[in-house]
Amino acid sequence: MDKILALIDQNRDNSLSGLIELLKIQSISSEIEHKNDMIYCADWLVEHFSSIGLNNCRTIENGEGHPLVYAQWLGAGSDAKTVLIYGHYDVQPVDPLNEWISSPFEPRIENNKIFCRGTADDKGQFFIHVKAVEYFLKAQGSCPVNIKFIIEGEEEAGSSSINDFIAQNTDLLSCDAVLISDTEWFADNLPSICYGLRGLSYMEINVQGPNRDLHSGSFGGAVDNPAIVLSKIIAQLHDENGRITVPGFYDDLIEASIEERNDFLRLNFDEAHYKADLNIKALGGEKEFTTLERVWVRPSLDVNGIWSGYIGDGVKTVLPAKAGAKISCRLVANQNPEKIFQLVSDYILSLAPPSVHVTVKYMHGGNPVLVPKQNSAISAAAQAFRHVFNIEPVFIREGGSIPVVETLSVFLKAPVVLMGFGLPGDNIHSPNENFDLNNFFNGIKVSALFFEYFASK
Repeated sequence: MDKILALIDQNRDNSLSGLIELLKIQSISSEIEHKNDMIYCADWLVEHFSSIGLNNCRTIENGEGHPLVYAQWLGAGSDAKTVLIYGHYDVQPVDPLNEWISSPFEPRIENNKIFCRGTADDKGQFFIHVKAVEYFLKAQGSCPVNIKFIIEGEEEAGSSSINDFIAQNTDLLSCDAVLISDTEWFADNLPSICYGLRGLSYMEINVQGPNRDLHSGSFGGAVDNPAIVLSKIIAQLHDENGRITVPGFYDDLIEASIEERNDFLRLNFDEAHYKADLNIKALGGEKEFTTLERVWVRPSLDVNGIWSGYIGDGVKTVLPAKAGAKISCRLVANQNPEKIFQLVSDYILSLAPPSVHVTVKYMHGGNPVLVPKQNSAISAAAQAFRHVFNIEPVFIREGGSIPVVETLSVFLKAPVVLMGFGLPGDNIHSPNENFDLNNFFNGIKVSALFFEYFASK
C-alpha cells in the first residue's frame, strides 16, 4: 500500500487534469438543449474507463433518457470480494448565472478549492474512486477487490429509470458492497460516514376557480380567489408547533433511539453559526426536536414553488382563474412515498371549498434509507478514513435523498457505504459550487485503502 499511496501523491497533476476535463462537459440532464453534452459525457467516461484498464466499458441506452455508463475489472478472481461503485455524471442547472463568480463550466482553483458545477455533486466525488482503481492497476496490474462501476445520467432530473435497470440486471451488478460518494461531512476536518437518508414524495397542487381571469373590482368579494384558497390550504398543513397536520402522516415512521439522539448532541452542532450563515434570526420546525433531529430523523413538508395571477411589472387588477404549488415531503425510515402522497392528497382535497376545483398530482418519489452501521464494509471505510486523516470519523444522517440507495440495497442484498468527501460549504445545487482539493486527493487514498481493508475483512 505504501507504493500505491506514493503513486497517488506523484500523480496529483494527472488526477486534477482528468477531473478538470470531466467538469468542463456541460452535462445538465434536465435541460433538453444539453442532450448532446450528456451523450458526450457518457462517451468520455467510457473512453476514460477503457484507458485506465477496465473492461466491458460501455454506455447502456436508457429509453428516451440519458445513457448509463458501465465498466468493470474482475481480475481479482471469483474468490475475491466485489465492490460496485455508483455515481452520477449529470449536474444541476446553473441558474442564476449572474451569481457565479466565474463561468460555471470553466473550472477555477482558489484557496485550494476547485469551483465548477458538478465538482462536489457528483463528478469530483465518484472520480475519486476512478483514480484509486487506476493507480492500483498502474502500480501492480491488479486490485485487491473486483470492481464494477455504474454511473447514471439522470439523478438530478428525478428519473427512476435506473431502478428498473438495477431490478433487471442483478447478476451484472452483483457485489459484496456498494460504495457511494455523494454525501458531505458534518463539518470541515471531520470525516463522516452517512448511514441514513430521507426519502421524497413530490407532488403538485392545482386550484381552478372561474373559467377565466376576472376583473378584481367587478368580481372581487363575490368569487373565491384561487390564490387565496391555495394559501389557506397550505397554511393548514402545519400547526403552531411546526407539526404536520396531515392525518396518518407520522404513523409508520421509525423513531430515532435515545442513544442515537444523544450521539447527535455530542456532535456539538453550532446553531448560532447555522443561523448566521443563512442570515436568519430564528429557526422553524417541530418545537420538541433539535435542528439536527428535524433534518435527519424527522419528516418535513415544504412548498417548493407557488404561482398565480399577475406578477409582471406595474399594475393589473386581476382575480386569477387558477393557482398552483409544488410540494415536497422528505421522509424518514419506514415511510412510503406513494402512501404519503395519498395521505397528503386526501387531506388537501378535504380542505378545498366547493367554490374551486382542486387536483393533486404525484410527480416523483424515493424511499428513505437507514443502513445498519455494523458491517465489514462500513468498518473498512472507517478504518480508511482513520488512516488518511488521523481522526476518528463520525456517523451521521443527512436530510437529502439519494433514491437509488434503497434500490441497490434491496435488489443487490449488499451493504451500502455512503463514504462522502463533500463539505458543508460546497454550495451544491447553488452558484459557485466547489470541492476541497485536499479531500479530493486524500479521498483517492481513502478509496484505495478501503479496497485493501475490505478485501481482508
